Amino acid sequence: MYVCICNAITDKQIRKAAESGVTSLWELQKELGVASNCGKCREMAVDILREHSRPESSTERTRQRASSV
Repeated sequence: MYVCICNAITDKQIRKAAESGVTSLWELQKELGVASNCGKCREMAVDILREHSRPESSTERTRQRASSV
């Protein structure tokens, strides 16, 4: 879905940037130009970055270990 209409930036692009190491809105603005015009997408862009940087819960790690055995 489009997150930044002004610059035609999608949630997939933001996630890909996060996977490549972008961790802040400033870096995201520099890399993609998100939230550099009207700024209405800023909150959503930051939410997507936070979503990506959120550590896995211990339950998820335990489940992954159990399934790999």
